[in-house]
Amino acid sequence: MSQNKLFLRTSKMFNEESYNRFVNSTVCVVGLGGVGGICCEVLVRSGLENIIICDFDKVDITNCNRQIIATSNNIGNFKALEMEKRIKEINPNCNVIVLNEKFDSNSKLFSFKIDYLVDCIDDVSNKFLLIKSCYENNIPFISSMGTAKKLDLKKLNIIDINQTTYDPLAKAIRYKLKTNNLKIKFKCLCSTEQPLDVKEDYLASYMPVTSTAGIMIADYVIKELIKEN
Repeated sequence: MSQNKLFLRTSKMFNEESYNRFVNSTVCVVGLGGVGGICCEVLVRSGLENIIICDFDKVDITNCNRQIIATSNNIGNFKALEMEKRIKEINPNCNVIVLNEKFDSNSKLFSFKIDYLVDCIDDVSNKFLLIKSCYENNIPFISSMGTAKKLDLKKLNIIDINQTTYDPLAKAIRYKLKTNNLKIKFKCLCSTEQPLDVKEDYLASYMPVTSTAGIMIADYVIKELIKEN
């Protein structure tokens, strides 16, 4: 399989030097759910040759409504390993580092070289830790906020964390930043739609919203890496 032909149609969209800057970067995606899985797919199909994927969870039957790796045939399998398999089916030459673990204070994540990080986890404490660690290690990143209980994909935006509205996860992160006296600005994917009033215990979700969020994040990362420093 010719690597040049595999992503020929994408490479022609950009200046060769700029495109190669993206291709040769290492992007890390933490959390491979409805947003993170699609984000990985777009990055790899756009020609990224080095990716780190991190997730501890297993595919659940309720994931099949929105997660790109979830099928009726792989329920119970680890998401990170399923994502690795999918990446290799798209591009066998892609260098994939798999961290089949939960990101927390014991994670090995920051022992690797990372040019850009995508945060797609929803545990508030570990999400804050990930954001703080990126800041302390001077790693550019973008963070996905809540997409559950949202229906209007046109209300998805990439904005500064301080501009977020109608997002309980973003509100919790803003509070953690304030109480820890961490005055940083960073970009996040956020919906400005008021969440639906869904009474069930689980978080209702809609694939057009979660997938669009993942695509928007991947597009943002690609263009950040392609542009000159």
